Amino acid sequence: MKRRHLVLAAASVPALASPAWAHHGWSSFDTDRPVWLEGQVVKSTWRNPHAELVIEVPSNLRVPADIAQRPVPAQSGPVDGKALLAKAVVPTRKDRRWELELAPLTRMEAWKVAEIAPGAAVSVLGFVFKEEKGEAVMRVEYLYVDGKAYGLRSSPA
Repeated sequence: MKRRHLVLAAASVPALASPAWAHHGWSSFDTDRPVWLEGQVVKSTWRNPHAELVIEVPSNLRVPADIAQRPVPAQSGPVDGKALLAKAVVPTRKDRRWELELAPLTRMEAWKVAEIAPGAAVSVLGFVFKEEKGEAVMRVEYLYVDGKAYGLRSSPA
């Protein structure tokens, strides 16, 4: 019996040694500088700790002239969406592919966000790392897809 447990334990080690799923807390992101991205989804991962998208942005990315008129959905958490939209900038780094950290699946379900498939066009407002070194990652505050706006910091109000 002991030998069987030893074999099972040894077999599970490779699974434990696999790369950890990336997850970044809010403190890693510059929440004083909202960033605008839009592009086409090239990869979608719909699992916890949060859903993720990889998008490809155009080389001529610009903040839309009508950004102040974009809808801002009411959230249960205190977020001044209109002020964030008014301060939106494009990223200073020129990466064409960005990893977008969305909300946990329970919150995505509360917002009634269907799984977003590769090929879909999305726009997002969110925050990038304070240190612009390393990965091109954004923590998404507002997600715009299929003509709908979703606030991802908290649940719908």
